[in-house]
Amino acid sequence: MSFTVLIPARYASSRFPGKPLAELAGKPMIAHVCARAAQSGAAAVHVATDDERIAQAVRAHGFSVVMTRADHVSGTDRLAEAARSLRLADAQIVVNVQGDEPLIAPALIRAVAERLERDRGASMSTACHAIDDVAHAASPHVVKVVLDAQGYALYFSRSRIPYPREGAATCYRHAGIYAYRARFLQEFASLEPAPLERAEALEQLRALWHGHRIAVMLSNAEIPPGVDTPEDLDAVRKMLR
Repeated sequence: MSFTVLIPARYASSRFPGKPLAELAGKPMIAHVCARAAQSGAAAVHVATDDERIAQAVRAHGFSVVMTRADHVSGTDRLAEAARSLRLADAQIVVNVQGDEPLIAPALIRAVAERLERDRGASMSTACHAIDDVAHAASPHVVKVVLDAQGYALYFSRSRIPYPREGAATCYRHAGIYAYRARFLQEFASLEPAPLERAEALEQLRALWHGHRIAVMLSNAEIPPGVDTPEDLDAVRKMLR
């Protein structure tokens, strides 16, 4: 199986400007993400960015950069432009690894690509794991997903789903990693944004709204969270130490 990893990275961020360049163990965070992506067995790893500072840092650590426009609304739009620039074949699997995931497991990246590769009925694939912490289940900052019997996503929400009205119900945290075939990546970027997507501020709901299936890889191990704030960065630094 051949797959390409694309990593969207932008400098501007309301909560954490310059986040991809934040220092972790002597290297910028984006370099850690690239290194882990390269260890997944991907045929190629590229960072998609519009910022020359990020591009210089990525190149300095031996990784490839695809420069994109600065006016993209989402990371998916940025990846769609990058995929066109790279002239990826329609059937090529593209894994979207967020640029703020310095602890992501290389095996998880590959597993998400494999989940899509073996499922021709799915337009996308992603990952999740069971939530054991009650506070995490209730937090709107932790995205949850509900699955059907075949492991496809029924819905994603910032709310606690399913609601345990009678007895215990397993709650799954959605991890923000996606795989698409390059052809669908272009289609997805062109779809009309969905009302549910706007309500929850979750772009993946656009695919469900338009009738596409999202296959979900259930991880037995807890998937490390990304870095959204300077406080998250401090926690990751402690983990690396």
